[in-house]
Amino acid sequence: MALLPVKPLSFHRFQVFPRHLITPAVSTVPGMVSAGFKSHHFVGLPSYDLCIHESVRHMRSLRSWSNRRRVSKTVGVSMPVASAEDLPAASWDSWKPDKTTVAPSLSDVIWPAAGAFVAMAILGRIDQMLNPKGISMSVAPLGAVSAILFTTPSVPAARKYNIFVAQIGCAAIGVLTFSIFGPGWLSRSIALAASIAFMVIARASHPPAASLPLLFIDGAKLQKLNFWYVLFPSAAACILLCFLQEIVCYLKKNLKF
Repeated sequence: MALLPVKPLSFHRFQVFPRHLITPAVSTVPGMVSAGFKSHHFVGLPSYDLCIHESVRHMRSLRSWSNRRRVSKTVGVSMPVASAEDLPAASWDSWKPDKTTVAPSLSDVIWPAAGAFVAMAILGRIDQMLNPKGISMSVAPLGAVSAILFTTPSVPAARKYNIFVAQIGCAAIGVLTFSIFGPGWLSRSIALAASIAFMVIARASHPPAASLPLLFIDGAKLQKLNFWYVLFPSAAACILLCFLQEIVCYLKKNLKF
């Protein structure tokens, strides 16, 4: 059997170099994170090592010593963090009047107060007429409705859709809850939660309407109305209040003093 000569491999083509898996380096620019590749050769074939350059972001003050920025665990992502020193200042500012609003004029004070006075006077006169029947027209939530309509007529809670949808819907929820669960804390809790959910779903935000179910559940005089409570007294009284609001807005616009 003939033996073939074998030529030894030449090492000038295949050279083995030490390979560094990761070559870290720190960037000299603060607050920068970069990544790059460094080329090496391993048994004649090129290989690449990932080089990650990162630096630690130092705590800097943005507006004052109380506002700080913190670097999160994710590299290169930072988020503003409020210091505990901000909390007393923020809570104290909420006790002060809003500095962005201008001082109210005499017209801004007189007309809303006059509109609320006339509204309650008319409702009080209606109460005298309905007194023999044992029912009342001027219920407590109407005071909050008057404050919204006469002082801030442009807010969402003063929209006619919000007023009537919320008043009718929440009153109906109060009657249904009382019919099912009767009086008590459970009935009040369910009625209030259902009323808030209804206003959110119907997009009819009107905070005074949330008190209507509680008023019906705890008021024996109003329970005599049963489902008539949906329209009376709140919805019927809101018609009067909205009419007076239009008069007040017109007088306030044309008779300024």
